[in-house]
Amino acid sequence: MHYNGYYRFNESRYDYNEPVFYDVRTTANNNNNNTTNNTTINEDIYSYPENFTNAIVLIEEAIAGEEEDRLFYTYLINNAPSEEDRQIITGIRDNEIRHHSLFLKLYSELTGKTPPQLPGERFVPPSSYCEGLQRSIIGEESAVAKYRQILFAMQDRIHINMLTEIITDEIRHGILYTYLYSKNNCNF
Repeated sequence: MHYNGYYRFNESRYDYNEPVFYDVRTTANNNNNNTTNNTTINEDIYSYPENFTNAIVLIEEAIAGEEEDRLFYTYLINNAPSEEDRQIITGIRDNEIRHHSLFLKLYSELTGKTPPQLPGERFVPPSSYCEGLQRSIIGEESAVAKYRQILFAMQDRIHINMLTEIITDEIRHGILYTYLYSKNNCNF
């Protein structure tokens, strides 16, 4: 079962008859896919320069989500039930601000251009603090999956290190959100 890019703990990303990378620009050239045992594995996510265009699009998406992210963190901080929750979420927000700066730097260094002004997602407030935490947990996992694809396209050691920092922060954020979810008895 696949939900918004999220796979259950016992499911593999390779158990589905679909490409295993976020192909944000539908490509007609899927002839390089290897299909075995009803499983599609698109090796382009691992092959430079084939994966470069998709990585640039994913970086653009990461940059475009800034406004929605800012409003979301403001919502969580304002609705946090304790000072500990506010401090944890404020720390995550500060990391995300740094990630945005790193993505801007990556984009300009990889393309020689400033990123286009793309519309981000429209902010929809969660119905509760717990729903916001749940959304965050799923969002962090989805971000890790997308950011790995960007990492696969990096050739320069500095860019690899930047993506490694971002990905490990996202994993840590998921753990912190899970802690807050459990601490606040958010079992729906």
